[in-house]
Amino acid sequence: MKAGFSSFHALLLVVGMVCLPGFAGQVEAGENVASTIQHSGTKSTLLGTFFVSARHGWAVGAGGTVLKTEDAGKTWQAVTRRTAALLTSIYFTDAQHGWIVGQNGTILHTTDHGKTWRRQAAGVGAALYDVYFLNPSQGWVVGDRGTILRTVDGGMTWEDQSSLTAVDLFGVQFVDAQNGWAVGAIGTILFTQDGGQNWIQQTTGSATTFFDLYFTDAEGGWVVGSQGAIFQTITGGKKWVDRTLPCGSPCIRPPDFLKVQFTGFLAGWVIGERGAFLQTTDAGFTWDEPELPEPFSFYGLSFPNPNVGWAVGEGGTILKIAPASS
Repeated sequence: MKAGFSSFHALLLVVGMVCLPGFAGQVEAGENVASTIQHSGTKSTLLGTFFVSARHGWAVGAGGTVLKTEDAGKTWQAVTRRTAALLTSIYFTDAQHGWIVGQNGTILHTTDHGKTWRRQAAGVGAALYDVYFLNPSQGWVVGDRGTILRTVDGGMTWEDQSSLTAVDLFGVQFVDAQNGWAVGAIGTILFTQDGGQNWIQQTTGSATTFFDLYFTDAEGGWVVGSQGAIFQTITGGKKWVDRTLPCGSPCIRPPDFLKVQFTGFLAGWVIGERGAFLQTTDAGFTWDEPELPEPFSFYGLSFPNPNVGWAVGEGGTILKIAPASS
């Protein structure tokens, strides 16, 4: 196992208001969020989720598990398995077109709202960790050993782009057809401004493993990673500022943060291992820590609108996140 890798990476292998510079933020008890455990019908660890709308959503995970809901998670149904591979990420561009990625170069694609899933040829055997599409034609996948794949035809063909790194990449996002980022082990943040033809290293000064990223626009973005790492940029990544929260006293090992999503410039969420669950409504100036039913580890996060979201994780856990009033 490479230096800097955490329990999240081990799982993937084993289970098959702008803040002032230097401000670290504060954590307060959250009282405005109601989190509800939903019955998934599986004990398989779930690593990815995506909701097309507040009613229609998906979750994927270990052993080729694919679940869907059409009633906001009140009921979840298992989809016929097309693979036994560990599935790590799922993304839809609209209600019809979606992709799932996972171990052994696995890419599955649907054009009919998930009624059927068909394999696409990745051209690589690497474990794939994240997928992002701008539209039904143009998308990217990242994975083991610096793997970055790009398609411009909906995945009929995939081009292996040169990342100029051998570290594992865990997250990818584009804000338009030219500008995108990928994050990974040993403090890696890669940036492209030509659709991925060339990738440039951005510097954070940290060797932490970054597991996920979220950009609200071409200038403002966040990355999260091992041992509670949170970094922010307001310059498109030209400068990254450490927003990692204080460890507390006595200081024990902070949990790894595994997913981050913002539903606007101000409102954002972070989830991770051992029940890590943070919310901000002021662009990270302060963070609330909503109370969870159980301290499950969470690996996937999706907010189809600013008010309602879902997190998925260990043991088939699915958590619905909504305002307390609802």
